[in-house]
Amino acid sequence: MNQLKTLVGISIFVVIGISATKMSALKHKNLKVLPKDISEKKLDSLMDHYTKALAVTCDFCHSASKEKPDSLDFASDDKLMKEEARKMIRLTFQLNKDYFYTDKTIKPEDIKTVSCNTCHRGDAFPADL
Repeated sequence: MNQLKTLVGISIFVVIGISATKMSALKHKNLKVLPKDISEKKLDSLMDHYTKALAVTCDFCHSASKEKPDSLDFASDDKLMKEEARKMIRLTFQLNKDYFYTDKTIKPEDIKTVSCNTCHRGDAFPADL
């Protein structure tokens, strides 16, 4: 009987854990470049990096919510700049993959990488390089 209670208890924890993992992966909508299972903390950190590198606010890429006037609709693709941002994110990922992460014995944080700030340097529309 005790074994059955233990088994049921473990099963409940497993189901709750799986549900929590799936729920957190589903809370971000319309991610096309960034990983769908990215943590909220990591996503916020990346977005903060992007806004600082370009000296812009969130509404540069994200449109206003139709339901909540004082909020942004992060899932919406209404603004063309959002797709441009995706292209730039893909570009930096590809540059870093092709030119900096070829030696897997080196940790990425130990080397210089290309980021938004490499070209933008606090300007939403950097001059031609």
